[in-house]
Amino acid sequence: MRNYRVASLLLGGSLVFSYAPFQQAWLVLPVLFGLLLLTRKASAGMAWRIGFYFGLGWFSAGLSWIYVSIDQFGGLPVIASLAVLMVLFLYLSLFPALALFLWKYSERWFGYFAIALLPLTWLISESIRGWFLTGFPWLELGYTQTDSWIGNYAPWLSGVGVTVMLWAIAIALFVWFDRKRKEFGLIAFGLLIIPFTLPWVSTIEKTGEQARVLLVQGNIEQSIKWNPDQHWQSLMTYLDLSRPHYLSHDIIIWPESAVTMPEPYTDDVLSNIHNALVETDTTLITGIIDYQQNEYFNTMIVLGLDAPYQPVEPYTHGHTNRYQKHQLLPIGEFVPFEDLLRPLAPLFDLPMSSFSRGDYQQQNLRAKGFHLAGAICYEIAFPDQVRANVLPTTDYILTVSNDTWFGASHGPAQHMQIARMRALELGRPLLRATNNGISAVVDANGHEIARAPQFSATSLSAQVPVVTGQTAYHRYGSIGAWLIALLIALSSILAAFRHGQARSKSVN
Repeated sequence: MRNYRVASLLLGGSLVFSYAPFQQAWLVLPVLFGLLLLTRKASAGMAWRIGFYFGLGWFSAGLSWIYVSIDQFGGLPVIASLAVLMVLFLYLSLFPALALFLWKYSERWFGYFAIALLPLTWLISESIRGWFLTGFPWLELGYTQTDSWIGNYAPWLSGVGVTVMLWAIAIALFVWFDRKRKEFGLIAFGLLIIPFTLPWVSTIEKTGEQARVLLVQGNIEQSIKWNPDQHWQSLMTYLDLSRPHYLSHDIIIWPESAVTMPEPYTDDVLSNIHNALVETDTTLITGIIDYQQNEYFNTMIVLGLDAPYQPVEPYTHGHTNRYQKHQLLPIGEFVPFEDLLRPLAPLFDLPMSSFSRGDYQQQNLRAKGFHLAGAICYEIAFPDQVRANVLPTTDYILTVSNDTWFGASHGPAQHMQIARMRALELGRPLLRATNNGISAVVDANGHEIARAPQFSATSLSAQVPVVTGQTAYHRYGSIGAWLIALLIALSSILAAFRHGQARSKSVN
C-alpha cells in the first residue's frame, strides 16, 4: 500500500510542471496514463485512496504558493500556517478521490467497460469542487493546454471540455496498451488531430477596429497599501504613470483597488480626474472600494468618456458605469463564521475582508464606445460567471487583480494562465492590469500581445483589435463537454450490456 501512496503522490505532484510558469503541457497525458495504470486492478476503496494521495500531491505542489501570503500576512506561526494549508489540500484531495472511486465502484455492473465513465465522474467531481462552499476551481486540468494545440477544443467545449478530451485520449491510449485494441489507438490519434483543424472553422473575425490601451502597474507594496498615509502617494504614482498618455490612448486601466481611499471619501479627486480625461478625449477604468449604506464593494469604475459623440455622464458617487465583484475570495474578502474565526489570528482579520457581493450578471463597462465585461481578481477562475457577463456586443474581457500577496511564486503565472483560457473560450481579447504583475494584453486566441515586467512601476501600451462572432462555448456553455462525457459513458455501458448478453448466449 505504501508504494501506491508514494506513486500517487509523485504522479499528482508532477502535474505542477504542466501549468504556468513551467508550461510542460505534454506531461498531462503520461500522468493520466500512469494514474490509470496504477488504479486498473484496484478495488473501489483502494481507488479512493489512490485518488486522494494523487490529489494531495497535485494540490500541495500546485498551490504551495498560498503559503507566501499566509506566512507574510497571516500572522500565524509556521506550524499553524502549514496546518491551515494542509487542511485545504486534504479537502481538495477528496474530489479526485471521488472521481476514481465512482469509476471503480461502477465496475460491479459494467466490468472493464466502466473505465469510460471516468471522464464523466471526473467532470462531476470537478464541478462540485467549483461550486461547493462558494467553489475553488483552481488547477483544472484543461488549463495546462492553454498553449497546446489540444487547447483548441476550448472555444468549442470550454476549459472543462479540454479536461474531458484529455481523459478521453488517455483512456483510449490506455485501452490500446492494456487490451491491445488497435482501434483505440486510432481513436486517440483522431482526438489528437482534430484540434489542429478547429482554428480553420473559427467564427471569430477581426472587425478592423482597434483600441489603444494602456495598462498601469503601480507596484505598491502590500504591507503599506492600506496605510492611510499611503493613499495619496499611491494615487499620485498611478496618475504620474498615466498623465503622459492621456492624449494618445483610448482606454487607461488601473488594477484592483488602485484607489485605496473608498468612495465617497475621494469624490472630489475622482471628479477632477474625470473632467481632465473628458478634456483629453480618453477613459480611465480603476479598481476602488465603494462604500454605500454600510456595505463595502470591491469595484471597478469608469472615469472620462464612456461613449463618443454623446453627452458624457458626469462623475458622481454611484454613477452607473461600474462593476461590483460578485465572487468573493474566502478569508481575503469575506470570512465564514467570522465571529468565531476573526479573534483567532490576523489571517482572519485582514484589511478589507468584509465585502458585500455585487450581482452575478452586470452590464458591460462603457469606455469611449467600447464595451468591456468585468471580472475582478479571483472571479476570472469562474468560467460560467465570466461567460454570463460577455455579451455578443462585448469588445473585451477586462480583469484587474492584485497578486502582490503571492510574491515571486508560481501563483501569479497560474492566475494569468487561467485568464488567458477565458479569452480562448469566449473569443474575446483580454486586458489584465495588476499591481505588480502579471499585467498583459491577450488576443482572442489566448495569445499574449504584450506583457509588462513583474515587480516594477510601469505602464504597458498596446493596440488591441476588436473582433466579432461567438464561440460555441459562448453560445451554449459547457453543455458540449457534458454531452461528450455522457456519450462516452453511455456507449461503454451499451457495450458492456452487449458483452454480457454475448457471454450469456455462449454459456447457454
